[in-house]
Amino acid sequence: MLELSGHRLALGLPGPEDGVVVWGRSPFAQRGERVATRRGVPLIRLEDAFLRSVKPGRLGGGALGLMIDPLGVHFDASMPSRLEQILSRNLLDDSNLLSRARDGIGRLRALELSKYNIHDPCAALPRPGYVLVIDQTRGDAAIRWSGATAQSFAQMLAAAMEAHPKARIVIKVHPETALGLRPGHFSAADASDRVSILAAPVSPYPLLEGAIAVYTVSSQLGFEAILAGHRPQVFGQPFYAGWGLTQDQIAPARRGRTLTKTQLFAAAMILAPLWYDPCRDRLCSFEEAVDQLEAEVRAFREDRAGHVAIGMRLWKRARLQAVFGQERPLIFRDRPGTLDGRGILVWAGKESADLPQGAAPVRRVEDGFLRSRGLGADLVPPLSLVTDDLGIYYDPHRESRLERLILAPPPPGGLARAARLRARLVALGLTKYNLPGALPDLPPGHRILVPGQVEDDASILKGGGAVRSNLGLLQAARAAHPKAVLIYKPHPDVEAGLRPGAISAADLAGLADVVAARADPVALMAACDEIWTMTSLLGFEALLRGKKVTCLGAPFYAGWGLTQDLGPVPQRRVRGADGGLLPRPSLDHLVHATLIAYPRYYDPLSRRPCPPEVAMDRLAAGDLPHPGLANRLLAKLQGRFATHAAWWRQ
Repeated sequence: MLELSGHRLALGLPGPEDGVVVWGRSPFAQRGERVATRRGVPLIRLEDAFLRSVKPGRLGGGALGLMIDPLGVHFDASMPSRLEQILSRNLLDDSNLLSRARDGIGRLRALELSKYNIHDPCAALPRPGYVLVIDQTRGDAAIRWSGATAQSFAQMLAAAMEAHPKARIVIKVHPETALGLRPGHFSAADASDRVSILAAPVSPYPLLEGAIAVYTVSSQLGFEAILAGHRPQVFGQPFYAGWGLTQDQIAPARRGRTLTKTQLFAAAMILAPLWYDPCRDRLCSFEEAVDQLEAEVRAFREDRAGHVAIGMRLWKRARLQAVFGQERPLIFRDRPGTLDGRGILVWAGKESADLPQGAAPVRRVEDGFLRSRGLGADLVPPLSLVTDDLGIYYDPHRESRLERLILAPPPPGGLARAARLRARLVALGLTKYNLPGALPDLPPGHRILVPGQVEDDASILKGGGAVRSNLGLLQAARAAHPKAVLIYKPHPDVEAGLRPGAISAADLAGLADVVAARADPVALMAACDEIWTMTSLLGFEALLRGKKVTCLGAPFYAGWGLTQDLGPVPQRRVRGADGGLLPRPSLDHLVHATLIAYPRYYDPLSRRPCPPEVAMDRLAAGDLPHPGLANRLLAKLQGRFATHAAWWRQ
């Protein structure tokens, strides 16, 4: 991060044009301070930014941001810091900056993101109506340098009890104390009939929403309390005190400006920190850092208990292990067996009725919609996978998690992010498989693209209508448009002879004007006026490019008012439980649900969870690992065993 920001790091004593860098106010920083003073060179202090990682640094969590401060350090009230200078002198009135800050506040609250993110959104919260008292780790520099002491915590608790004589008091333990890494200031001895100690890994924003008052010394949770609408009582002098947003027991002398919480956030989260993108190894914006943290936190929350994976083919297991097994390695089985607190991952097409219901969370797994450069049938591993705890996106007979995401309001800034993602995806010419191809000569006229499908594909078996064959699709399109130019594009797996769905040349005659074999789907979509499909993902990709789409089945993108629907669209996508018409999502709302909120993405280069923007970069650049000979042989071997097993069952 320092090198990317223009600093050249070197060991040894500084020369006259050098500086000295130290970590905050740590005990080791004193060495650097003495050297900088003796040599008469600048001193720069580093600290973590206010969104750091999933886990604390003591558990190996790498930081996503730094505060690089040539003046002081943000938690040291004894001297000005760069953050304080921004808060004091910057007008903080730029409308674009403040809009970004408002979206940022809303997004952190919606995603429940904090400095550390090992909390569990499902952990039980106290009954609302309590006074929240926030503990910190004993000996933390942020306490001493904010003008407070260990005694300040006892004073804070006494003040909270005196000011709220009839209220319950909840003492929130610091995450590192709850993990046994560092002691705090409160213990079970402080508990009483009115006072309880909360060590459970509860999510900070719901905890703040249930509080009637918040007390803190200098914790970052006090800053988040401001974002949640509180005016906390503050017993130290943290960076957020003294701006008219807190009730300060020790008012910082240099500060007197009145700010809004949006201005405070803009300075602390957008202007002051240096943010880092670990997948692309570059500096990035605050929003891109949140994108990355969102991906990592989602993976941690879903995988923290581990999974038993069922129905997974051998060649897929390495990628599944990489995506879902970073917290606890996956256990691969044909039947669930003993779970030991783990959840169940099952390949969506392999789900069976004997899976335990209610005993453990069950997530159905399928390839995502920005998958790879190459076919799954050619054993190219996916960059994205979807997990669904309700159903699966291609089965309209039951509700899926994707449907709920489409019906739910997107998070703040979500529609703008989806619009940027869609524009870039279209500009880069990306699709699910990103196969090369040419554009054949096309006759003039009203062109309709008819994409073929694998006829035993689950999306047709589950979501097909009266027409379930490629020949039937072509016949329906021709009957509806007798004078149009029909361009039939066979499915790549069918062209490769790997899956059923081929149409004979005799049947194609008189129906298709052009058979676009091994053609570029992006160029075909651009050259055509509309698309007719059963359930093909090409229909969704055509919507992204502004094309009219007619569906004969019920794919996930049908039934929302964005397509012409001739298939059996489920009524729950149209009408609510009261029978009233549901609001219709915009295209960008559909894009946010489908490409951002629903899938999980994995970066094979950095080997970490990533947002869709990183996956798009990888697909566009093509710098992706390819399956080796061993992987191909393994798949062939498994396929042969599966064939023999089916024969023996017969």
